[in-house]
Amino acid sequence: MYSERAAALPQVVAWRSLAPPGGGSTRILPDGCLDLIWSDGSVFVAGPDTVAEVSWAPAGSRCAALRFAAGTGPGVLGVPADELLDRQVPLEDLWPAAEVRRLAEASDPMAALEAVAMRRFQEPERAMVAVAEGARAGRPVSAIADSCGLSPRHLHRLCKTAFGYGPKTLSRIMRLQRAVGLARRGVPFAEVSFVAGYADQAHLSREVKALAGVPLSGLIQ
Repeated sequence: MYSERAAALPQVVAWRSLAPPGGGSTRILPDGCLDLIWSDGSVFVAGPDTVAEVSWAPAGSRCAALRFAAGTGPGVLGVPADELLDRQVPLEDLWPAAEVRRLAEASDPMAALEAVAMRRFQEPERAMVAVAEGARAGRPVSAIADSCGLSPRHLHRLCKTAFGYGPKTLSRIMRLQRAVGLARRGVPFAEVSFVAGYADQAHLSREVKALAGVPLSGLIQ
């Protein structure tokens, strides 16, 4: 079982999960976000992924988490996103042990996560919010850089700090998210490739397999 809602902070989603009887696996697609996760009494950070990860949870395992979009995660966690790329890091490696212990032992983990995030939250750079919005909308990287008044090199450096990777990779990942969303709504794959911004259906198939590890049909079953 999985559920999510908007958190009290901008650009942040609060989500929960409960593994079914017998346990279960989940394919987690890259999304340009960082997650702060409480899982059965341990707390860790899931950094930005460049490819999908398959996660297994035993029966009854519980998670409560915050997903930080638009470059909001590094300000809360106190570490650049590219240092967490494709990694899961115990929170005690980043924060004081006493603070992590209070989170781990909280009777209401979600409330505790939101409270600590609110204390540490810093408004993200407006340019990075614009970059995230532009990537989700499928705008060319050059157009995003121009609209932010940034050189390509400066934009690349800021994006690595905020998202873990440069704007071209972020755009590929956001395009994947658009494609999967369309396919899950029943849009034919040929139309998905056009609307999501791929050159053709073959291009869609290659990109989905490269980033997700399975064909598009395997993501919508």
